[in-house]
Amino acid sequence: MAGSMPAELAEIVDDFNALTEAERLELLLEFSDALPELPERFADHPELLEQVVECQTPLFLTVEVEESEPRTVGLYFSAPPEAPTTRGFASVLAEGLNGRPAAEILAVPDDMPNQLGLTRAITPLRMRGMTAMLGRIKRKINEALAA
Repeated sequence: MAGSMPAELAEIVDDFNALTEAERLELLLEFSDALPELPERFADHPELLEQVVECQTPLFLTVEVEESEPRTVGLYFSAPPEAPTTRGFASVLAEGLNGRPAAEILAVPDDMPNQLGLTRAITPLRMRGMTAMLGRIKRKINEALAA
């Protein structure tokens, strides 16, 4: 497996893989309910968020990278409650990656969404949206590191 995962994200992947397919979908819905609310500074300024257009439902995210080493990353997502799959995956990324150093997030394998074992339970279009979310996070981190 190329790349590596922070322990928190690896544990989430292991949790999904320990379940049956139906249970995995249930766990994703549980994550959906746990997606943190946007901090006020973003809730009041939606223009600071970037839409992940590959997602079937409106999902917006932003990334903050601290100036000092280890360049800790803050992840913030906005997805409507009626989009539980999208919210669930955003929540997986938030729980598994938020607060981690940029280098750790950049090392996460691009196919990490496929490692959750949801490829048969979720449409390919939704899987692409999940992969696009991770890609967008990595791109925004790289942009912040280059600035």
